[in-house]
Amino acid sequence: MTVPLPTETTRWRCALCGNLTRFDVTRSSKVVEYVHLDLAGAPKVEEREVVSETIESVRCRWCNAVDQVELVDRPGAGS
Repeated sequence: MTVPLPTETTRWRCALCGNLTRFDVTRSSKVVEYVHLDLAGAPKVEEREVVSETIESVRCRWCNAVDQVELVDRPGAGS
């Protein structure tokens, strides 16, 4: 089950315990990176473009519930 990302007007909430702030997120992403190697060969990512990204699971850090995270409105998002 994929979990939608929060938006400007929504946030995650654990439906089991009510947690709003602490989650472990497992995601898969496909990215294109511009990697610059210095003369010693040490790499540094200077640009990163996310081509696609999927949230695979979100686990609540407070109660360890998986698949219990829902999107709820942020306070003041409608005003």
